[in-house]
Amino acid sequence: MRLLLVEDDTRLAEFLAQGLAEAGFVVDTVAEAGDAEAALDTVPYDLLILDLGLPDGDGMDLLARLRARGEMLPILVLTARGALADRVSGLNRGADDYVLKPCATEELVARAKALLRRPGGALGAVLILGNLRFDTLAMECAMENRPLDLSRRELAVLETLLRRAGRVVPKRVLEEKVYGFDDSVASNSIEVHISRLRRKLEAEGATVRVHTLRGIGYMLSEEK
Repeated sequence: MRLLLVEDDTRLAEFLAQGLAEAGFVVDTVAEAGDAEAALDTVPYDLLILDLGLPDGDGMDLLARLRARGEMLPILVLTARGALADRVSGLNRGADDYVLKPCATEELVARAKALLRRPGGALGAVLILGNLRFDTLAMECAMENRPLDLSRRELAVLETLLRRAGRVVPKRVLEEKVYGFDDSVASNSIEVHISRLRRKLEAEGATVRVHTLRGIGYMLSEEK
């Protein structure tokens, strides 16, 4: 899952982004409202974490603009404004949750996952296909109770394919889900992840298979 973190405090942004990445998220970080809007127009994010005190405007105004244009993704406000009136205003203008600074990374991760578990959110608790079981909360995959040793990006590829099982997933979509703006992406990076994932699944006796559709994308299906 990919999220956008809007935070102008560089050190805090790096700290939070690292914690979120360790929890399995792909994280893009921007420091201004204008950059946030540009990113949201470019990438289909699963969640927005929004600071309110931004150099080029008030995050509350950005929140209102996003909701006014019909943006439905979950928005978690992260701010030092702790007054009741501020919290009520943020929720009334479209925030789904409101977290006060300073906060522990563990709490931010937990609240992000809670938002994504809501109806219509991107986070289903468990994805199952054939003898494959993927726990999206723990970011763990198992085959008949045997854990699979997958890298963070292999897990991201597998999750994306599982959520669209039986349908073709274009390479571009996988890149969007696996890599952030600052990540170095080689032209064959997805192919490498798919190859490694396929080998690991086959070695463990998976009843699912990753199909390659040349020039189109990839599809995960159960082998009958």
